[in-house]
Amino acid sequence: MGILTVRLSEEEEQLLKRRSRDAGMKKASFVRKLIREQPFETAADVLADVATRMGDARLRILRK
Repeated sequence: MGILTVRLSEEEEQLLKRRSRDAGMKKASFVRKLIREQPFETAADVLADVATRMGDARLRILRK
């Protein structure tokens, strides 16, 4: 099995930590999940993915 080493800034590390916590996973498991995701083939695929991740804008609560 190969080993992938990635250097992250403090901001990127915090973002990864928050996203993995929100997904209910450890950081390493979350990164493996991201690596295994299917790549986008068209712009329509990207827009569809963004729509699912954004949620309903009417219900959005802005962070302070």
